[in-house]
Amino acid sequence: MPQLSRRGLLAASVPAIGGAAAALHGVVPHPHPWEDAEAATHAHGGNGHAGHAAFRDGATVDHAANGFDPHAILRDFDWGTTRRTASGTVIREWELTAVDKEIEVAPGVRFAAWTYNGRIPGPTLRCREGERLRIAFGNGSSHPHTIHFHGIHPAEMDGVPGLGAGEIPPGGRTVYEFDALPAGLHLYHCHVRPLAEHIAKGLYGAFIVDPADGREEAEELVMVMNGFDTNFDRANEVYAANTIGFAYMDQPIAARRDELVRVYLVNVLEYDLINSFHLHGNLFDYFPTGTGKAPSELTDTVMLCQGQRGILEWRFPHPGRYMFHAHQSEFTELGWQGFFEVT
Repeated sequence: MPQLSRRGLLAASVPAIGGAAAALHGVVPHPHPWEDAEAATHAHGGNGHAGHAAFRDGATVDHAANGFDPHAILRDFDWGTTRRTASGTVIREWELTAVDKEIEVAPGVRFAAWTYNGRIPGPTLRCREGERLRIAFGNGSSHPHTIHFHGIHPAEMDGVPGLGAGEIPPGGRTVYEFDALPAGLHLYHCHVRPLAEHIAKGLYGAFIVDPADGREEAEELVMVMNGFDTNFDRANEVYAANTIGFAYMDQPIAARRDELVRVYLVNVLEYDLINSFHLHGNLFDYFPTGTGKAPSELTDTVMLCQGQRGILEWRFPHPGRYMFHAHQSEFTELGWQGFFEVT
């Protein structure tokens, strides 16, 4: 039986196999996003996108049924709950639960996901440098899982098999506790074998440690670059920032002229060696891992391996619509692109 590949999807040269694959083939656009409006209209049966890619015939994902919305995730920072000890130490706490959940990653395409708190990516955990962090983890999944945090912590809090609490079995619980160090942009993910599968199925999230002296006021956004292997061939058929392809095409991200924009960008993409972010009509200061106050470069494109992350800052001097996307054309055509709407 022939296997449906993402390249087959793009070329429309391989018959779709199975219900989910057939649904995906029907909704992912095959023409290039830069084709003219007439060609795009002909190829898509009239979707009204004037040459810009989107799911066919204006089809959309049911965000309410998924239980999360990529537009809300952009600005959803989870500060947890806090209390202060007699010595003055701030203790910040969260509750994370691993849950098996089917989600819609493209119109009509269901994916058997593993999630933290029922969403992909998991909650964006945010804290301040030097605070004491406690993350209570409950495994409501049918598989063993952990939480591995990037950053500085004791070995027994590393969230890997064989150390500390090790793998947490279904129904099990543990608490990860450590100090919030260093300031910067980090991430967390499951670290149980097969590691690629546990990450690819959705067990990851962003983890922000604000510097003690803070950062300049800005319009802050979180983008977790990811993808989904919908036919289990260890190659992705859907790409996105914050899970749902083309989410920011029809509903662009609002920005204001001359206002500082800060994007916390994390790459968790599995099965591809490199991902990237490219901004049209502008350049941004790039702070790798967000651990320093001085940018490493002024650019319009950054490339990231899995687990790499950075903070991007810029201002839009002109109003209008500005595209952003991966600079791997295949990723772009399969969902990883969007717009900023500047007023």
